[in-house]
Amino acid sequence: MPFPLEGLRVLELARIVAGPYAGRLMSDLGADVVKLEAADGDLARVWGEQRHGLSGFYTQQNAGKRNISVDLKAQGGAELALRLAAAADVVIENFRPGVLTRLGLGWDVLHAANPRLVLLSVTGFGQTGPNVGRQAFAPVVHAESGLIARQAFFDEAGPTDPVLSIADTNAALHGLSAVLAALLMRERTGQGQHVDVAMFDAMLATDDYSHHALDGFPVRRLGGEVWDAPGGPIMIAGEFRNTWVQVRDVHSLADPAPPNAELPEKIRLRRTAVAAWITAFSDRTTLVEALERANMAWGDVRTAEQAFASPLAAERRLIAAVDDRGGGVRRVVQAPYKFSGADSGVQGPAAHRGEHNAEVLAEWLGAGADEVADLVEAGVLLTS
Repeated sequence: MPFPLEGLRVLELARIVAGPYAGRLMSDLGADVVKLEAADGDLARVWGEQRHGLSGFYTQQNAGKRNISVDLKAQGGAELALRLAAAADVVIENFRPGVLTRLGLGWDVLHAANPRLVLLSVTGFGQTGPNVGRQAFAPVVHAESGLIARQAFFDEAGPTDPVLSIADTNAALHGLSAVLAALLMRERTGQGQHVDVAMFDAMLATDDYSHHALDGFPVRRLGGEVWDAPGGPIMIAGEFRNTWVQVRDVHSLADPAPPNAELPEKIRLRRTAVAAWITAFSDRTTLVEALERANMAWGDVRTAEQAFASPLAAERRLIAAVDDRGGGVRRVVQAPYKFSGADSGVQGPAAHRGEHNAEVLAEWLGAGADEVADLVEAGVLLTS
């Protein structure tokens, strides 16, 4: 079946996570994504296990993309990038605000060269406002958007950063949605536009606890709770009030709390009763059957390794094997899209820096071997 974004050209001027993840998703959807890597390279190339010159982190974020390496500060470097942007449908960048302009690649220049171009800029705090130009990685945005403080409050512990770059991937997903919307609008108007996505904005917009802060209503933990159980800890979704009612009503669990007890004491006693009910089961299968009779959502507490090894991951085709560039294969995670009338999935391995210099310039710009050789000699085109 065809891929949804076949024929779409994407030029990625991005590093590490937020921009590259948006590009990786577009590649999995069938776009021709060319990563333009600057002279100093993508910092992600040194994160994770190294295999044949490619790190695990870099491979996950950049599988399926082609790569050219351009020194944007060399004479002729920015001009080459502008020619590529003029041949593209989408440009993705996550430099600090103002960097592209200083390189001669600001939105006004890009738009003049290619009025149909959609430019996605992903930054920590946006293209406007008091924090323009401020450096921001995901942990900084986790801290300033309220996530870390709320987690510490719920856990009654000191503030720590989540073990996931939520702000990066969240902004990438919002960026992808906005780019697709801008491309659809381009079909009606013929004009591209500049999409400004801030990680800070995206975190607050996606925060399902935001209504507490906006209403001035005390925050209460929702979601799920982990309980000790036969066979290992188990996650039961929903706040405790709902868990108690379901267990009490379906399994006739007696209420240990006196009618005149204060609410905190009632919760403590009922929580103790539920914990005892769970651990009293002789095996996990019987416990799970009891939870499902009460229409309760549950889950095993797994490691990521166990999740990838599960029958569900295999059935959903979440893992793909790509060339590890050394004669073997390396596993990567697929984009999670399943279409009834289209295909999706990783398009190939991650590339070495500058691996596709000649190939991309020939396809996108019609450049011949002599022009490519001149750009290499001038220090504009680089290879690893």
